[in-house]
Amino acid sequence: MKENLERELLKERNNAIDQWSPLRHRLHTIIFEAETKEGRLFDILLLAAILISVIVVMLETVPGYQAKYGSTFVILGWTFSIFFLVEYLLRIYCVLTPRNYILSFYGIIDLISILPAFLSIFLAGSHSLMIIRGLRLLRVFRIFKLGNYTGQGQMITEALKASRPKILLFITFVFILVSIFGSLMYLIEGSSNSGFDSIPRSVYWAIVTLTTVGYGDISPATPLGQFVASIIMIAGYAIIAVPTGIVTGEIIRSKGTKHEFTTACPHCLHEGHDRDAVFCKKCATKL
Repeated sequence: MKENLERELLKERNNAIDQWSPLRHRLHTIIFEAETKEGRLFDILLLAAILISVIVVMLETVPGYQAKYGSTFVILGWTFSIFFLVEYLLRIYCVLTPRNYILSFYGIIDLISILPAFLSIFLAGSHSLMIIRGLRLLRVFRIFKLGNYTGQGQMITEALKASRPKILLFITFVFILVSIFGSLMYLIEGSSNSGFDSIPRSVYWAIVTLTTVGYGDISPATPLGQFVASIIMIAGYAIIAVPTGIVTGEIIRSKGTKHEFTTACPHCLHEGHDRDAVFCKKCATKL
């Protein structure tokens, strides 16, 4: 029963795609894919627009530039905002299920990058939040998929996924370690050093020391405290190497993956299909 229902839904989706107008097909290919010349050009122009808009927001906060080019910044800001709004609406138009795009990672980022401009009409100063558009530069990885970066990028991604349990265990161990060292330093330094006036503050010092950041706002004064601090500093160098070793080991064990391409599914927007793929390998919708 369930299989029949899924088969019928898939058939409806494929029929709906077949009934798309040539314009909608064309827009989907240009906006969501980067295999074609037009699609790659669109992505490059989009990234350039995002980068320029972020620079404009930054320069707008410089008093000298604001006084001299204030009106120009306003015009540029609204020009980019309207451009990104039109692009966002076109993305919604040229997908089979708009909800999937709107609730996707990139869809949410695209929406958040547009909202500050219109919020500034009601809330003064909120236009500075347009710097969030910088997150849209993550789309640059779609272009990298076209070149020799594909296999290496996927290898690192798979290595990070495989390393997740080990890294989680490592972080848990570090949390326990700084809690112990922080409590110990509170017992040693708390009575004579105002910097270690509580266990949470002492744990903060242990984190800063173990990670070799060393702000210097808190430091032990007693010989025993300095001895313990030395042990934490030395341990910090060994601990930093652990995550690197975990991920590197997974990369070495990885056999790599074959090149995949940016063809986007009209229904679920999944990318990374094989060049000769006819159906989406995630939801089976016709590509």
